[in-house]
Formats: sequence, C-alpha cells, structure tokens
Amino acid sequence: MDAGVALLRTRGADGLSLRECAAQAGVSHAAPAYHFKNLAGLSTAIAARGYSLFCQAMTARLARAEDSPTARLNAICHGYLDFASAQPELFLFIFSGQQFDKENEDFAKHSSNAYAILRKACAPFVRPGAEPEEVEILVWSVVHGYAHLTMTRKADNPRFLQSWPKLDLLLEHLDRALEKSVKT
Repeated sequence: MDAGVALLRTRGADGLSLRECAAQAGVSHAAPAYHFKNLAGLSTAIAARGYSLFCQAMTARLARAEDSPTARLNAICHGYLDFASAQPELFLFIFSGQQFDKENEDFAKHSSNAYAILRKACAPFVRPGAEPEEVEILVWSVVHGYAHLTMTRKADNPRFLQSWPKLDLLLEHLDRALEKSVKT
C-alpha cells in the first residue's frame, strides 16, 4: 500500500498498477495480486487508508474545538483542509471517482465514518422539517471546493497568490448563512 501511495504521488491514479507497486515495494510481481486480488482491490485498500487518515484529521481538530455547533463545524472543515494539505495524493484519489469496492469492510467503515463526522457537525444547522443533506452537501461543497482549489488552481492565477482568502473568512460567511437558515 505504501508503494501504491508513492505511485499516486508521482504518477496519479492512472499510473497505479499492481506490477509497478510490486517493483516499488521490492516484492515479486505476483505478491500484490495475491494479497489484493486485482488493481481494484489495491485501490480500495489505499482509499480505505485515505479515509482513515481523513477521519483522524477531522477528529483531531474536533478534539481541540470549543463545545459549540459553529466551533465543531469549523473544526471539521479545518481538519478537512489539514488532510488535503498533508495528503494531497490521497485526497485527490479518494474523491477521484474511482470505482472502489463498497463491500470492503475497511473501506465501508472509514468512508461512512468520514460522512458521519460531517453529518454530526452539520446537524445543529438543519432546519426543522428540512432534509439534513441540504446542509451537509452545502458544507461539503464549500470545504471540498476550497481544499481542491487551494491545491490545484490557486497557482494558476497570480492574483490569488497574494490575495487567497483564508478558510476562516469563508467559514464566517457559511456560519452566518447557516445560522440565518436555522432561524427562518
């Protein structure tokens, strides 16, 4: 799996192969196939690790947050960004649209835990009678878009190198919008 993550770092998701992982890990070319069955199995195992680290980043921030809905929501958003910054290859991979084995126990556990963290932090902002997904997708879109743009597009525009807004500024706008929607 470490060899697979290294390949993601240097070649991206399209450069991932069982044979290359074996060569990078210094094992026989049959070893990864024996352990993971196929490339989809290796990809799913790497994604499960990615989701586990993603959960750890969000919960680490939650552990240090004040006990208020806004502070908890902001904490998971910062944890989201921490993960994207520290593990860009895994961040891009788990959200790449790859077809992972959703029946895999580790993958199912860690990917659903990640969404559960988001859901719990968003719950206080859901209006009575509203669907929780309305708030969850809004928050997810904002923080995911910010993380992705920070990683991949900021350098494309020289003006942003000087004036890229901090996540906290965006979260202030999001917090006001969410608090306003709960009151109405």
